Amino acid sequence: MRERAQSVGTLDHFKKLEALNADTEAALELGRESGDEELIAEALRLLKEFTESVGELEFKCKMNGEFDSQNAIVEINSGAGGTESQDWADMLLRMYTRWAEKKRFGIEIMDYQPGEGAGIKNATVLISGPYVYGNLRNESGVHRLVRISPFDSNARRHTSFASISVTPDIEEEVEVTINEADLRVDTYRSSGAGGQHVNKTDSAVRLTHIPSGIVVACQSERSQHKNKSRAMKILKSKLFEREQEQQQAKMDQLKGVRKKIDFGSQVRNYVMQPYQLVKDLRSNYETSDVNSVLDGEIDAIIESCLLMTD
Repeated sequence: MRERAQSVGTLDHFKKLEALNADTEAALELGRESGDEELIAEALRLLKEFTESVGELEFKCKMNGEFDSQNAIVEINSGAGGTESQDWADMLLRMYTRWAEKKRFGIEIMDYQPGEGAGIKNATVLISGPYVYGNLRNESGVHRLVRISPFDSNARRHTSFASISVTPDIEEEVEVTINEADLRVDTYRSSGAGGQHVNKTDSAVRLTHIPSGIVVACQSERSQHKNKSRAMKILKSKLFEREQEQQQAKMDQLKGVRKKIDFGSQVRNYVMQPYQLVKDLRSNYETSDVNSVLDGEIDAIIESCLLMTD
């Protein structure tokens, strides 16, 4: 049903383009014949709308990855720096949830570990909607913030880091074999809101895949069994994606492709002091409207990353 809805949406987009094209030609022809400036102005307005609609379609054409149409699991981890980085991680969590809210996407906090003084140590959020993973897949990496610290009594400038990991929420059961001996299962009490039940029972589950070092956690359900099931699904998705990345790396090596793969370097800078600037270091997109970006207005950055040439 979801695939059908996506196909219908694509067909509707083409029908819209056909209608805009016909209306633009008709308005322009009538305007030329009659010399009516209002008709010519209307033709220009329709042409602008047509151009924007073509741009939207071009953007959607970039969503051709195997899992681009899937929901996305976004993991946010604070870097070294204690309270500063934990507050920055919380700001990023808000940025992505605000973006999802504006898109009317579903949001589910699957894991949430609050910081000691402020912010969060880490969080995992499931964002549900059409092509969420395709939109967010380039958000993975280290994000850097420069600002006057609200936690520094001397009002000094601080640099904070947080890492983002985006994984597709693969709905079908992927063929990944996990040896139980390679798995460590830990249970603990949920740290988020949820009433007396989650505060008194070890319903949250953390899975550690020892060979790969991948750790996933889930505490969104009241049942330990359900949390373990969901955590296992996330783990399989991560292992599946990891295997694909390794295969792609081997293919690139055989083809002689030399692509920069540096998971430790930042992909985007957010500077609030001494000037205002958000810059993506891959697409070179820049904007001085830092507050809007942190409030979830990241579509322009996402588009710049998807449309950039290799």
